[in-house]
Amino acid sequence: MAANLPTATTDNLFAAADLGTNSFKLLIVRGDPTTGRFLPLLHLKEPVVLGRSISSSSTLSPSSQHRALAALEKFHHLLLSHSVPPSHTRLVATFALREAPNRAEFLSTVRQTLGLEIDVVSGEEEARLIYLGVLQFHPVFNKTVLDIDIGGGSTEFVIGREGKVLYANSLKLGHVVLTEEYVRTNEIGKMREHIRRVIRESGLVEMIGGTGFEIVMGSSGTIRAIEEAIFSGYCERLVSDVGFSKGYKLDWKFRRGELGEVVGKLCGDRGGVGGKVKIEGFSKRRSEFIVAGAVLLEEIFGMLGIEEMEVSGYALGEGVIAELLAGVFGDFCLSSNLRWSSVVCLAARFNDKKRMKSAALCAGIAKEMFEGVRKWNEVGGSQNNLSCSLDDKDIEYLEAACLLHNIGVFGGKKGYHKKSCSVIMDLRGTLIFIFYNCNRIVIYRAMMLRRLSSFQIIALLARHHRKKFPMLDHQSLQGFTKEVKHKFRILCAIIRVSALVKQYLSSNSEVVEFSRSQEGFKLILSPIGDHSVLPGDDQVLAEDIEAELTEELEQFRAIFRQKLVVVPSSTLKSLQR
Repeated sequence: MAANLPTATTDNLFAAADLGTNSFKLLIVRGDPTTGRFLPLLHLKEPVVLGRSISSSSTLSPSSQHRALAALEKFHHLLLSHSVPPSHTRLVATFALREAPNRAEFLSTVRQTLGLEIDVVSGEEEARLIYLGVLQFHPVFNKTVLDIDIGGGSTEFVIGREGKVLYANSLKLGHVVLTEEYVRTNEIGKMREHIRRVIRESGLVEMIGGTGFEIVMGSSGTIRAIEEAIFSGYCERLVSDVGFSKGYKLDWKFRRGELGEVVGKLCGDRGGVGGKVKIEGFSKRRSEFIVAGAVLLEEIFGMLGIEEMEVSGYALGEGVIAELLAGVFGDFCLSSNLRWSSVVCLAARFNDKKRMKSAALCAGIAKEMFEGVRKWNEVGGSQNNLSCSLDDKDIEYLEAACLLHNIGVFGGKKGYHKKSCSVIMDLRGTLIFIFYNCNRIVIYRAMMLRRLSSFQIIALLARHHRKKFPMLDHQSLQGFTKEVKHKFRILCAIIRVSALVKQYLSSNSEVVEFSRSQEGFKLILSPIGDHSVLPGDDQVLAEDIEAELTEELEQFRAIFRQKLVVVPSSTLKSLQR
């Protein structure tokens, strides 16, 4: 069962490219045909800033075309090296290419040099896809949702309910264009007047007021940056000597007053841009346009009477992915990814990109091992004698634990596995809400509140993925049935090997094959191409990895009564026993 890690087959790989005014973003995911969920494998953002060329003229300048082509060449290389089927790939262009009179020439160049087809979508279609993306992140399927997405060249407004768009509009208000026209000349007052005039003349206030909404979502990078700044600078300290504080702000939202405070710190006393104000959470590149984005959002809040906004980690790219999945998996449900996305979003809340990539790598190895062991156990019957069967919820626990096992590093590397466990257990009530609070599966919520063992298993797998292997009578396993204890130790043996092996993977070693022969199990790792453009893998955890892997292989043999051999590629150290 070879796989482009962490997928079982390249037929389950999907990719979406969001070609925006400020940046081009590529998303590659693994889709699960049985559950409809998807796990992001790669998320690459390339700054192209096409908006600099459209602020005075809509024509794409030669320099902006050069940046765009360089980014698309990287994307093309990654799509080929990951073997993503062309039928599972869609590239969507938004405002900058919509407005460019020379877009046909640019699209032709891309087609001839890279063989890539780009869909230039309307503002209304862009808004619809953004709404589909939001539905993959938050349980708002049965609510009337107003979503706002601030881009580099335009801002999209969409009201949707149960997957259907009730109203959509796109206004030519973007943070890149506004920055070029007003912020660089210190004319914040004039920018505010321009924003209000465009909104008034569009009829947006009347249309949204007439349609109505129950909840407001924000889905752009600018809005996420504002929320992260509020989270970092205005919430109480997250980390204590014993782990994470009980006051941790899991929900991704902010109020009008908090937004006002951010704008106040960014802008000077007379409405102009003040000095360099460092707000934790803004990247160096994001800070270039954050003033325009924050002021724009504040004006939108005021004119639409918004008091609170929830923030989506998903947007256009995930909406494109959802539509691709629906086209391939006929019974795909728009709500099917919610449970999984809550785990992914919790991991992303605490992990940086390197640790997220490392966690996804761990999950891929663990999935391959689990499926191989389950098949061996099923066909072997009593001869294998694992004393229990393995089912779909077990792999869900295992993959969730892999994605969350390193979130405790947020509070420091020392004892981080204990902190990871603590965070999962402390936030289980909120996770249950996110997992099950949608109409299709709401009947399970009360039952799950009584059966917290699911979250205990995930938390304890994160707790015991390193250090001493837990015995059946370990204190942390008290209260579990004998069968659950046996299952836990099986999952624990898999995650421990996966967590150690993934540390030896270089950035271009992403093919995994887990097989069984008369000699035992074999885990083979080999490269699939040059991924030098990707960030390096996180190299944290144990001080003496080889010694610990030796122990894990012995523990694997004790659990399964089978030998495990790890066969490295030339980019890995020898991990055999």
